[in-house]
This record gives sequence, structure tokens and C-alpha cells, in this order.
Amino acid sequence: MTIRTITGDRLTAQDVYDIWKIRDAVFAVEQQVQEEDVDGRDLLPVTTHLWFQDEDGPTSYLRVFVERGERHIGRVCTRRDQRGQGLSGRLMAECTRLWGDEPIVLNAQAYLEDWYARFGYVRSGDNYTEAGIDHVPMTRTP
Repeated sequence: MTIRTITGDRLTAQDVYDIWKIRDAVFAVEQQVQEEDVDGRDLLPVTTHLWFQDEDGPTSYLRVFVERGERHIGRVCTRRDQRGQGLSGRLMAECTRLWGDEPIVLNAQAYLEDWYARFGYVRSGDNYTEAGIDHVPMTRTP
């Protein structure tokens, strides 16, 4: 299984549909997030989308974007029927391979703090609530 890596300005309409489908399934349906997912970053050339897919669409996904000179990882999700295979971990490892020579920040759901720590991320602030879910800011330095 290969990782698809596409910048926001090169996404096809089908890519956008598939990406929003997995994010909707995980964040809106499973986690019942009431905030809008579409935030204006997905189609930018400074946003990179990474995912695995099968015949039903993306199996695991994340996006990376640059804002105010900082690289951010977000929207990390895996389809329910594909969990436990290490797919998100492989995507995180690919982010380290591509951008590991610069700082990367993310806002982790708090229960995943230890999981992100396995990839070199450390807590960089106090817990806070985002989209009704407890989060913790984390940073990975080269």
C-alpha cells in the first residue's frame, strides 16, 4: 500500500470528496464534533494531504499545512474498519521523513498524547478544549 501525497492546489474533485468523507465519518459521526470541518486550508498549495486508500476510499488520512511559518499536522484519522494496522503511524513516520528537519506542531486529542510521543512530539502547553474534545498542544523539534 502506497501513501498518496498531494498538495491542496492539485486535489481533484474526487480527492476532495474522499477526504471529506473519511473526516466526516470519523470526526462528525463517530466523535460527534459539532464544529465545521472545512476551514479554508484544504485547497491551499501550502497544505499537503497524505493518505492510504482502498476500493472504498481513504483508509487513513492526515494533512499538513504551513501557517505563519509553522508546519502543522492535523485531521489525523483512520476509518473504523482499518484501525489497528498502524496506518496512521506510517503516515506520521512519512511526515517525519519529509519534514523532520524542521519543527512540527500539532493539537493532539489528549488521550493520544502518548501515541504522538512515540514520534518525538512533546507537550508544549496546557490542555484545552477544541470542538468539545480535550486537546494538548505538542511540538516535535529536529
